[in-house]
Amino acid sequence: MPLTEPHDDNLPQEESVAAVRHPGEDAPTAGAGTVPEQEPEPESEPRLSEPGPEPELVRSESGPEPGPESEPEPTLPEPVRQRIVALTAAVLPVLPGDEVPVPLRRVAKFAPNRRARLGAPMIAAQLTADPLFRQRITARVLADSGDLGAAVVAGTAPAAADPVEVAALAYLARPRGWRELIDASGAAVRAEADKAVVDELVREAEQRATRAEHDRAVARVEADKLRDELARVRDELGQLREENRQLARTLREAQARERRAAELLATERGRATRAATEADAELRRARARLAEAEAAAGVARASAKEARSVDDAKLWLLLETIGQAAVGLRRELALDPVDRLPADFVADAFADQPNATPAGAATRARDTDDPARLDQLLALPKAHLVVDGYNVTKRGFGEMSLEQQRKRLITGLGGIAAQTGDEVTVVFDGAERMHGLPPSPRGVRVLFSRKGETADELIRRLVRAEPPGRPVVVVSSDREVADGVRRHGAYPLGADSLLRRLARS
Repeated sequence: MPLTEPHDDNLPQEESVAAVRHPGEDAPTAGAGTVPEQEPEPESEPRLSEPGPEPELVRSESGPEPGPESEPEPTLPEPVRQRIVALTAAVLPVLPGDEVPVPLRRVAKFAPNRRARLGAPMIAAQLTADPLFRQRITARVLADSGDLGAAVVAGTAPAAADPVEVAALAYLARPRGWRELIDASGAAVRAEADKAVVDELVREAEQRATRAEHDRAVARVEADKLRDELARVRDELGQLREENRQLARTLREAQARERRAAELLATERGRATRAATEADAELRRARARLAEAEAAAGVARASAKEARSVDDAKLWLLLETIGQAAVGLRRELALDPVDRLPADFVADAFADQPNATPAGAATRARDTDDPARLDQLLALPKAHLVVDGYNVTKRGFGEMSLEQQRKRLITGLGGIAAQTGDEVTVVFDGAERMHGLPPSPRGVRVLFSRKGETADELIRRLVRAEPPGRPVVVVSSDREVADGVRRHGAYPLGADSLLRRLARS
C-alpha cells in the first residue's frame, strides 16, 4: 500500500494533530479541533525544494536507482509503513527546528508514545511529498542503524536482518534496487503472516481434534449409560408386561364375579319385590290393628287420668307421712348434729374387720374409668373422695421430690374441696407422720398409714367405715385397690381422671 493514507476526519477532536498542545505551548487562538494557519517560512530559511548537502550523505556508491521522479510510490506492507512512520517520529525531535517542515513542527512536540500514532498521516504525507525532508530523516536513521543501514545503501540485505527493517531503510534511502528490496520484504512479511495463519489453523485443527477425541470419549460414556438405561428399561418393561398379564387375569376374574353378582342381584331383587309386597300387606294389617289400639288407648287414657289423680293423692300422703316419721324418729333417737365423720374415726383408731362387708355395698359399686365420671360422682350429695397419694403423684409428676409431690397434690385437692364442698381424704404411705408438711387446706384430710400397714389397707378401712348408701370415690391406678374398694360399694377411678381434673383447675 502507499505510504500516505487519507486523514480520518471522524477522529475525536481531542486526538487530532491540530488539537494536541505540548506543555508550555501557547493555546491556539482558533476554535477547538481546527489546525492553525501555517506560518510562512522565513526568507533566510532555505526552501525545501532547493538541494542541500544532505542528499550526498545518503547516496550510495552505485547511486540512486534511475527513474522518473513521477514514478508512483510502491505499495508497502502495513508493518513496513508503521516502521517507517516510527523511525521518522523518533528522529523528528532530533532535527533542528528549521529543518522540520511546518506541518510536522507541532507533531515533533508530541509525547513519544503519541507522536507516531497521532502524527502518522502527516508524517507519511510529508515523506512522500518532500524528498529533502526524507533525505534528512534518512541521514539520521542510517546513522543510527549502523552496518544494516550501510548494507541497505549498498543495495544488499543481510540474510539474518529483519525484512521489515530492511524494507523501511530501503524506502527511506532508496538505493539502486530499493523497490525489489521492498517487494522481497513484502513477500517475507506475507510469508510470515501466511505461516502465522497456517500455524493458527494447525493449532485450531489440533484443538478441534482434541475436542473431538474428548467428545468421542464422552459419547462412549454416554452410550454406556444409555445401554445400561436401555437394559433397565427392558427389565422394567418385562415387569410391566408381567404385571399387565396379572392385571388382565384379575380383570377377567373380576368380570366373572361381576356377572355372578349381577345374577345374584337379579335374584335378590325378585325376592325383595315379593318381600315388599308381603310387607305392604302386613303394613296394612298393622295399620288396621293400630287404629283399633289407638281407639282402645283413648279409652285407657281416660281411665288412667282418673286413676292418676287418685295415685297422686296417695303418693303425696305417703311422702308427707315419711317426712313426719323421719322427724319423729330423729326426735325420738335424740340425734344431735355431729362434727366428726366416719373417716375421722378411722384415722384415730379403727378395728380392722377384713370379713365385714356393709349391707347393700354391692348395689352401689360401679366399674368405670371414664375421666368425666369423676365430675359426675363429685356432684352427688355428701360424696367422699379418697385419693391414693403416691400412686397419683408418681404417675403425674414423678420427676419432683416426694415433698414437692405431696405439696402439689394437697394444694390441688384443696381447690376441688372448695369447688364441690365434698369431703376429701388423701392417704400416703408412711410409718409416722411426716414433719414439715404445710397446713392442710380446708376440707382436705391428710392421712399416713401406720407402721406395719400400707396405704392400700388404710384406704380399704376408710371405705368400710362409710355407711351404706353414701357415695365414696377412690382414685388409684392400683388394680388391687380398685378391686378391694369395689367389693365394698365404692366407685374406683384411675389416677389419670384426677390428674386431668387438676390440670383443668
